[in-house]
Amino acid sequence: MAQVASSKESLSQALHNKIIPNQEYLLQGSIIASAVDHLIHRYYGAANMFKLRGLCDNVENVPETFHDLEVCMSMRQPNQVPLQVRVRRALDRDVPFQLRYIGQPELDRSRPTLVRSSIDVGCTSTVLEFLNELGCRVDFEYVSQGFLFRKGRMKITVAKIFKITPGKQHDSEPVCNSYLVELSVLAPNGQDAIGDEMRIFAEQLKPLVHLEKIDYKRLGNIP
Repeated sequence: MAQVASSKESLSQALHNKIIPNQEYLLQGSIIASAVDHLIHRYYGAANMFKLRGLCDNVENVPETFHDLEVCMSMRQPNQVPLQVRVRRALDRDVPFQLRYIGQPELDRSRPTLVRSSIDVGCTSTVLEFLNELGCRVDFEYVSQGFLFRKGRMKITVAKIFKITPGKQHDSEPVCNSYLVELSVLAPNGQDAIGDEMRIFAEQLKPLVHLEKIDYKRLGNIP
C-alpha cells in the first residue's frame, strides 16, 4: 500500500534522526467525481499551470494509486474518553499493515489547519487479533481508493470512499458521488510554519476544491 509504505519510511527516517513525527496537520475538502480528472490531470493554459500533477513532485510520472481497507476500533472504559486506533491494509499489493493512533483534534482558530496527535507504525497481519485481545472493538470500516501525490513533506490524497458491511469487504458501495481530498503533513511538535505552507498550496487548488479545517465536534463525533 502506497500510504503504508511511505508512512513506514517516514517513521523509520525520523527514528534514525531521533525526531518522531507525532503531529498531523490536516486540511480536507471534497470534489464531485466528474471534476476529478480536471483536478488531477488538466492543464490550464490561461493560468500557465497544471493542477495536482503540475504542482506536485514527479510531474512526469503517472499518479500513484492506492486501494486500502481501513478498520476503525476503540477501547471504551467507564468515565473515560475512548482510545481510538485505526488499522489500514492494502487490497492491491502485499505490504505491512499500518496501525495508527489519532488523538483529539485541536481546532485553534489562529492556526490555518487542524492539528491532532498522530502516531503511525508498520505491523503484521495479526494486529487485529491483538487489538481484539486487548479489548478493542470495531466501530466501522471502509475502503478508500484513489490517487496519492507529494509536494515536499506534504501528502495529498484524492479518494473515493466506499462503505462496507462488517466482515464482507467485497460488498461495498460508494458513500456518495464525490471524492475526499486531504492535504496533510506529519511532523514533530513545534513545526507550526507547516500550516502556512499548506494554506498557500491549498489556495492554488481553488476553485476546483476548497480545503478547510473541519470541526468534527459540529458533526457529532470524532473520526
